[in-house]
Amino acid sequence: MTAQKSGLVVIGAGGMGPAISQRLGSANRIFLADYSERVLDATARSLRESGYDVETHIIDVCHYDSVRRFAQHAAANSRLMTVINTAGISHAMGNARRVYEINLVGNANVLDAFVELLPPGSSFTTTASIAGHIRDFPQNLQKHLAEAPRDQLLQHEGLEIDGDSGYAYEVAKRGVILRVQAVLGQERGKGVRINVVSPGITATPMIETELASPEGDGIRQMINMTPVGTRAGTTHEIANAFAFLAGPESSFVNGADIVVDGGCLAVVRARRLAAM
Repeated sequence: MTAQKSGLVVIGAGGMGPAISQRLGSANRIFLADYSERVLDATARSLRESGYDVETHIIDVCHYDSVRRFAQHAAANSRLMTVINTAGISHAMGNARRVYEINLVGNANVLDAFVELLPPGSSFTTTASIAGHIRDFPQNLQKHLAEAPRDQLLQHEGLEIDGDSGYAYEVAKRGVILRVQAVLGQERGKGVRINVVSPGITATPMIETELASPEGDGIRQMINMTPVGTRAGTTHEIANAFAFLAGPESSFVNGADIVVDGGCLAVVRARRLAAM
């Protein structure tokens, strides 16, 4: 009987998804998922042309049942060892409600669908952002983000769900970090390492959309203050962080949030302190 291949789940076929698949997929069966059939097919085609074993699935992270079916399939058809969630939109790509649905509820759906299926020794890594670190949020809102049932996540006045999408993006990304910590605090996913990567400004199509938005000047300012060379990060640099968290070198790293931003967040915090 032929042993099953190890399974690598990558949710989000655009942006960082291709670089992560390339970095981690060579010895695995890649279960690649996205909402967009066009993006999914293009990324899968490129990976297959390079020799990767790729299986594609159209899912909607906003709907738990869609994610759950995908998770069950991946677990049944591989030795599922690595799950990486990069699905998300920027504040320039939708209104506040849509940002919350994809970035906050979507993350909770993926986390809940996979964490009980992963075996000891496996890893789950999801994507937040330095945007989740910049603002201080009320404690009652943070408790809600961490602990509310996923189907009640959007029921808190502090979300300002009909308000500014930029604020919603910051809240949602903070919620991603808090949700991971809460899962570990609830002693779910025993033996599974569950971590977060918080990228800074990264050269993806999403950033191109943001640069063209009214907030584009603010994005450029953040790029210019980055100490490593006044540039955006590359998807391959972000993929390196995901690879570390998926590999044996991080065997004692759990519940961590790794910021990969070239030092931008450190500069923001230092300048705030200096201005006090």
